[in-house]
Amino acid sequence: MAVAELTLRGEVTIKNLSKSYSINGRHLNVLQGVSNHIRAGESLAIVGASGSGKTTLLRVLAGLEDADRGDVLIDGQPVRGVGADRAVIFQEPRLLPWLTVLDNVAFPLENQGLRKAEARARARHYVQLVGLSDFADALPSQLSGGMAQRVGIARALAVKPEILLLDEPFGALDAMTKITMQEELARIWREENVTMILVTHDLEEAVYLADRVLILSKEKGGRTREIDIDLPRPRNRSEARFVKFREQLLNAFGLH
Repeated sequence: MAVAELTLRGEVTIKNLSKSYSINGRHLNVLQGVSNHIRAGESLAIVGASGSGKTTLLRVLAGLEDADRGDVLIDGQPVRGVGADRAVIFQEPRLLPWLTVLDNVAFPLENQGLRKAEARARARHYVQLVGLSDFADALPSQLSGGMAQRVGIARALAVKPEILLLDEPFGALDAMTKITMQEELARIWREENVTMILVTHDLEEAVYLADRVLILSKEKGGRTREIDIDLPRPRNRSEARFVKFREQLLNAFGLH
């Protein structure tokens, strides 16, 4: 008997997306005609100067905001608000302070209707995946910043999303903790096989984590640019080609 081929889900298509805001009577165009295609299982980093629309684009993909024009399709279906196929990780993990690590991860599962025992069993698996088994019964106040962000990642993955959306997830961490978390996220992404879309100001982080980097322009009518990061994984930050890609991104911003 032939074995059915597993179809990977989480393909994202962005079509001519535009978004503007009115601030103190001033019309501000944030996204202007952005189009892109993210393959299922791909890791995409979005970079750009402050005000280029990185977070706005991520929020539109998450269904937290509507675009003025254009479409977002996930597996060929238009996005209409938030959905269980997407999970968002913000810079602050936003844990419930009165719940333990395990209960923070189980909480959204129980809200989805899972029985408590099943929710806790799945939560325990993801707490273990992010290396926090010994802290399953700890409260958020007893965790370091990096540990709290691990809980946020576990909570996002536990709902089994097709797409993981991350908005500067390690921006508040010290340099050494950030490197450790980047390595952990790269490992988890490979194991979970989800589509990952990461907004970051850290160009080295983009090179380390992404298959492809999308550069948004802040200039009116500016075009987006892309750089394919065709480096083997796991990646070596001191390897010559890694450094070359980082310099290529610096050049794209006129910083090198």
